[in-house]
Amino acid sequence: MLQHEHVPDSTYEMIGSLDKQIKEIKEVIELPVKPPELFEALGIAQAKGVLLYGPPGTGKTLLAHAVAHHTDCTFIRVSGSELVQKFIGEGARMVRELFVMAREHAPSIIFMDEIDSIGSSRLEGGSGGDSEAQRTMLELLNQLDGFEATKNIKVIMATNRIDILDSALLRPGRIDRKTEFPPPNEEARLDILKIHSHKMNLTRGINLRKIAELMRIFVSSRPAWATK
Repeated sequence: MLQHEHVPDSTYEMIGSLDKQIKEIKEVIELPVKPPELFEALGIAQAKGVLLYGPPGTGKTLLAHAVAHHTDCTFIRVSGSELVQKFIGEGARMVRELFVMAREHAPSIIFMDEIDSIGSSRLEGGSGGDSEAQRTMLELLNQLDGFEATKNIKVIMATNRIDILDSALLRPGRIDRKTEFPPPNEEARLDILKIHSHKMNLTRGINLRKIAELMRIFVSSRPAWATK
């Protein structure tokens, strides 16, 4: 059963090295939700949502949590894999329920993680499971076409595989804003380590920069785990 979550406690200050991504998601999600009448008065076109893409562990989910916290929106999270059901029509029904819930609890943010589970390019002659995923995908496109960006519902999607997403999902009027989350470089890793260790009683002589340098072998993810 789909349920909305408690607004996460994550904040922008808890995220290191993603200033560009924070700025972009503020423009697409936070600012239009906080003073929607300002955007309407100025006639500024609003995006319905944004796609966050990049390798696993680069901060996509963390930033989705943070924007929900700063907007105080209802946060509805679902994984694309949860929408891939074995019974015909179940995935499409869940998508409809997802958007009904978002309307009932607006202002709201729908966060769809692993969207490539249902949003990959449609193939001819697929298996039954592929066909069910396609039906779910078509219902998602229908729902995206069926609401206005000004109705205090925003959609955030996340994927590790933007290369396999169906282009129909990213057409203008649907999810036409994209924000990349690249693997953190050394300076970014140092920034993240400082944020997550600032309340710790570190052993004297710990060299965070050296740790950040040594962690280059883990470049596909953020190094917050190293401080746990």
